[in-house]
Amino acid sequence: MSTISQQTYPFTPGAEDRIDLLLIDDDPGDVLMVEKMLAESGVDVEISVAGDLSAARRTLTRRTQCILVDLSAPGIDGLDGLRQVLALPSPAAVVVLTGLDDAHLGVQAVAAGAEDYLVKQEVDAPLLARAIRYAIERKRSEETERRLVEARILGRENARLERGLLPVPLIDDPSLRHHTRYRPGRRRALLGGDFYDTVQTEGGAVHLMIGDVCGHGPDEAALGVQLRMAWRTLVLAGHTGEQLLGTLDTVLGHERRSEEIFTTLCMITIAPSRRTARMHLAGHPAPLLFRDEGATGGPAGGGGFEVAALPDYAHGPALGLLPGAEWPTTEIDLGESWALMLYTDGLIEGKVDEGSDRLGTDGLVELARGARGGGATGRSLIDELVTEVERLNGDSLTDDLAVLLLSRQDAEGAVGRPARF
Repeated sequence: MSTISQQTYPFTPGAEDRIDLLLIDDDPGDVLMVEKMLAESGVDVEISVAGDLSAARRTLTRRTQCILVDLSAPGIDGLDGLRQVLALPSPAAVVVLTGLDDAHLGVQAVAAGAEDYLVKQEVDAPLLARAIRYAIERKRSEETERRLVEARILGRENARLERGLLPVPLIDDPSLRHHTRYRPGRRRALLGGDFYDTVQTEGGAVHLMIGDVCGHGPDEAALGVQLRMAWRTLVLAGHTGEQLLGTLDTVLGHERRSEEIFTTLCMITIAPSRRTARMHLAGHPAPLLFRDEGATGGPAGGGGFEVAALPDYAHGPALGLLPGAEWPTTEIDLGESWALMLYTDGLIEGKVDEGSDRLGTDGLVELARGARGGGATGRSLIDELVTEVERLNGDSLTDDLAVLLLSRQDAEGAVGRPARF
């Protein structure tokens, strides 16, 4: 390996950055010629030399930005060898530098994927430097465009997936507002192991559910969809409470791929009066309750509110852990104007300011008070909380995340003033 560091060539933008170049050529004279021309051009370059294709495979690194290849080098037989170079596991730009003065071959080489085709007898130092620089920039532009196209395709696939697999709430009550946020933790994943649903049944009761299958793979995502569909079917068939959870526990036992898989779940049934609710927790974080001050003894419509986590003293184990488990009921007084926020632990598992402490439910309550005090409601409330949680955790969350926010205004609030929640 030889290293050449000279003054930056004035006609090559960005030349102050060192270029990692792999030269595939078995002719010592030609190697010396390339080194000399790049030194004369003033490009800051580190050259690795490979005499044949096998050596090139061993020499190539993740830092390699450009591959300069002679089509007559050992193991590289014209276009077939070039295609093998292009197939190497590297995003490096490929430039042909050969003694074969063949215009037709040059067109074929560029069509195959090479960024440029240079003839040794016709190249000089400035031309070689520019060709390498331009090839690297073109390759970067192509990679950027490829990622943009991939992102657009992924976005369309996500939208289709959400339409097909994420639930549409079944609610027939104009006083209720329903908002959700869903995001898988795995990079480029379309669906995670978190799931949720909302169903209003005959008689007016509204049933909310959110759950989290342990793990982050496609099997866990599929299991989450199965459990969500089973829950909706059972609710519409009239099943509720502990009986429903017991049936879901049986479904999980039959559908999971391993006995180590479990699922946490929170389920709330809101009475037709919309003033009370029943909650069941199966190893899941307790939801947050936002209430108008008038519902807690303060002046109705006075602009005050309270935010608190619902009590979790009456809870049972996660589904799939204990045969014959019990899940006690918690009675909730909602009042007239309220909002319930159900979420998965992806929202509270993150660290706080790069420390060792998790945000936890108490930390989320404080964030929710701040966001609500700043006027955030509905979807903007969810978005503000997720953004702040990400910021505290170093701008990233690795776990799946789902949030469901259901809010209600009393008759006066629904007609006479904007929704508080």
